[in-house]
Amino acid sequence: MPIERPRACCTPFLRARSSRRVPSGTAHALRTRMARAIDFDVAIIGGGPAGLTAALWLGRYLHRVVVIDSGDPRNWETRGVNGFPGHPGITPAEFRGRTRDECREYGVELVDGFVARIKRDDDGFAIDFDPMPATKAREDQRGPGAPRAPSDNAPRPETRSLRAQRVLLAFGLRDEWPKVPGLQQVYGSAAHVCPDCDGYDTRGKKVVVIASGRKAASMALNLTTWTHDIVICTNGRDPDLDSEQCTKLDALNIPVLSERIERVLPEGDRIYALELEGGMHLDCDHIFFALSQRPADDLGFQLDCERDDDGHIVVDPHQHTSVEYVWAAGDITPGAQLAVVAAAEGAIAALSIHKSLVPDERKLEPPGRKARADAYLLPAQR
Repeated sequence: MPIERPRACCTPFLRARSSRRVPSGTAHALRTRMARAIDFDVAIIGGGPAGLTAALWLGRYLHRVVVIDSGDPRNWETRGVNGFPGHPGITPAEFRGRTRDECREYGVELVDGFVARIKRDDDGFAIDFDPMPATKAREDQRGPGAPRAPSDNAPRPETRSLRAQRVLLAFGLRDEWPKVPGLQQVYGSAAHVCPDCDGYDTRGKKVVVIASGRKAASMALNLTTWTHDIVICTNGRDPDLDSEQCTKLDALNIPVLSERIERVLPEGDRIYALELEGGMHLDCDHIFFALSQRPADDLGFQLDCERDDDGHIVVDPHQHTSVEYVWAAGDITPGAQLAVVAAAEGAIAALSIHKSLVPDERKLEPPGRKARADAYLLPAQR
């Protein structure tokens, strides 16, 4: 007697993916998806090391992923992404280009755009963004490239919308620059913001720290790992140093100047000297400045994510924020501001996001969780 095979209890949950690539940098892919009323599993806001690494991993998990990036990387002008294993001397442009290409191989959709608003509702997240036909990264321009101020959230005629079940915030920070003529010409080659990233290149060279207060003292002391020829210049601000900071700086022979800097005197992309008010020239090979930082966007505020006193979004060990189904990774979170750290946080976030999207019938409870839960039940409830 023939044996009747059991019927499948469900339909296959994976759909076929198109092999046709959608051109990056246009809204074509978004219009096509929205016309078919297809939402994304994950929307990633920001396309730096954190966002792209997360996108790569989520693509490998076969999720529908979109990365919306304004093309204004914080480190675009720097000569290299330092300390990233296997990629010595790789430039931000090379890193970004290679990783974006790799994301495309896994079906990730890359959109050049600026996210203006994000709202949560019962069905997930609604994300409003402005498509950008040209970006700083694509045109390889220097200086700021954001099309809006972070607080400018009003819809415009070009504004488009999409939906996602999960959101990863990876839009990073912006640095406040000293208002010093000539600084932009040498930024990335001889002017920096991160001693951890670029301090190695100052070995035995003359360094000027443009900052005041605790930030100035901390940065100068940090740089003594590589050089002892350091001067702090407050650029006309009050030095604002306490007795402990002054004592440590004096012991290391680090002077503090309060004169205003008139201009950087460059030689190509290097520094010849700084011209101070009164005409004095200060010999200098490298500049590090530390005035202030701010989030590159206010999306964390819009979503009511918990933030620390510096505006960083607070996360747990899995990069999850205080808001359900919202993760954050990279420089926008507290901790070391390194590309390799941002990439690691992006991968951690991706794994956590994936697990949140896996249905319960495809997961086992962690060992011991049920036993711990049963311990709190009455005998009749067990």
